[in-house]
Amino acid sequence: MTPSQIADLVRSSLPQEGLFAGHDWRVSTEPFKLGEALADQLESLGRVLFQFNKSVNRLYRLSVEGKQPEWVASLLDQGKPASLVEIQRSASMKNEWPRVIRPDLLITDDGLAITELDSVPGGIGLTAWLNQTYSKAGFEVIGGAAGMMQGFESIFGDASKVDIVVSEESSTYSPEMIWLSRQINPERFKVRDQNFSTISEGSSVYRFFELFDAPNVPVSGKLFELAVSNHIQLTPPPKPLYEEKILLALLWNRNLQEFWHRELGEGFFKRMLSLVPRSWVMDPAPLPAHAAIPELNLTNWNQLKQLSQRERDMILKVSGFSPKAWGARGVHLGSDLPQAEWAAAVDDALREFPDSPYILQRYQKPKIVDCKWFDFQTNAEVAMPGRVRLCPYYFIAGKGDEAQAKLGGVLATVCPANKKIIHGMTEAVFAPAMR
Repeated sequence: MTPSQIADLVRSSLPQEGLFAGHDWRVSTEPFKLGEALADQLESLGRVLFQFNKSVNRLYRLSVEGKQPEWVASLLDQGKPASLVEIQRSASMKNEWPRVIRPDLLITDDGLAITELDSVPGGIGLTAWLNQTYSKAGFEVIGGAAGMMQGFESIFGDASKVDIVVSEESSTYSPEMIWLSRQINPERFKVRDQNFSTISEGSSVYRFFELFDAPNVPVSGKLFELAVSNHIQLTPPPKPLYEEKILLALLWNRNLQEFWHRELGEGFFKRMLSLVPRSWVMDPAPLPAHAAIPELNLTNWNQLKQLSQRERDMILKVSGFSPKAWGARGVHLGSDLPQAEWAAAVDDALREFPDSPYILQRYQKPKIVDCKWFDFQTNAEVAMPGRVRLCPYYFIAGKGDEAQAKLGGVLATVCPANKKIIHGMTEAVFAPAMR
């Protein structure tokens, strides 16, 4: 097929109601090419990230029991309602983890970099649609035409009914989940809005809303109650620790190094450190006068405001449990901001710590990649140098020790090269990935 034919196929295949409410993107004329080595890395990464999630869960519980540093649980519970903390600590939630893991991966000159892990990710339906559509055009995409749909369906086991509850805050993603449900089984899978109230015992529910948003979802309390009492399967589980970017900072904490070695194993631990940029928790607690923050050589966080533009090549962002913690909101790139704006962001982070902790992360600059998109106005293919974010979707199927992570597909978001922070935008190219 010619680039024009491929672009026409993609545009004509778009569901009438769209996939992202009110959002458009540039149509790629081919999948994003990973190459064999990078594709193999992504295939094996799901097992590593699943083990990390299980280890994080264990760290939290051992911290609550006083068998690991108590500050870990205290930090992860900070700013959370007592009701959610109680649920997170309940016996029935002990071995529950998110059934979908989506890292945000940047391709840099030094390899891949994980900037965050998302346990309530958008893009599942979009990636499924992209895989299906580009497969029709003759491309062999990662996961194949049905990998995303099969992966999503697999996380619910043999449940006869699956309700996907989408809040108003997350309603942008309703169209893609409606499309996905119809493709899998419209009798079994139903998308519900936040006013949904009829819950069948024994059913499965997919929680498509962040836990900070739970008070705005009338059915959330009932969902959590039924999940804790094992009357329904709810995923992601109502455990706010999994929505915290602080987890990546904990990986770097030397006080926890022995724990990570033991729980992850030497190989997985080294791999995670090679992928995760150096990260710090922005805790304003004073240090002793003779101490300094590791690698930054700052004796207090206020000194961060005075760093030169080159020295502040770092990302400051809300950790979680906040409307600013998703969709590139609440993200500040120090080297891209005037000094006054950077200082104000640092002040906000320190002031909000008791309720909404922030993390600081070394900025990993994505390298320039080649991309092509189709301009329907000029009826021509356009070459675009850009920077890419890869979002592989890993689905966790099975129970207990039999649970395994399987890669369903990979969404590539390519933004123009002048964009410093990569996210879905009108100028971005969305494409599935291929080897």
